[in-house]
Amino acid sequence: MDKYYRLMRGYGWWEDEQPSAEIKAFVEKQIAEKHFDVVLSHTCPFKYEPTEAFLPMIDQSSVDDSTERWLDKIEESIAYRAWLCGHWHINKRIDRMHFLFHDFESAEQFKITEGDEAP
Repeated sequence: MDKYYRLMRGYGWWEDEQPSAEIKAFVEKQIAEKHFDVVLSHTCPFKYEPTEAFLPMIDQSSVDDSTERWLDKIEESIAYRAWLCGHWHINKRIDRMHFLFHDFESAEQFKITEGDEAP
């Protein structure tokens, strides 16, 4: 989200900060038809973006949201119990999406036990 800010000031920004088409294809192949207890990602799918956490000095039209939009497709294609992310620096839950900043959770609480059905 701060790509252009960093470039304008001579700070580092690397193209691989966003997953390439090859990495996306690899991930999609690896997760096909599998269930996940917990998904961990830095950011969240686009549809869950907490707009209240947007920084006011960042022009949102300049933000590359391609990863978040791709994560929408991932989220719709997999079965999972909880998705944990931290990029937004907030503590919040939206359904199974958990934004963690100062809070923490144990992956153990999301494990499937015998006879338990995934959502």
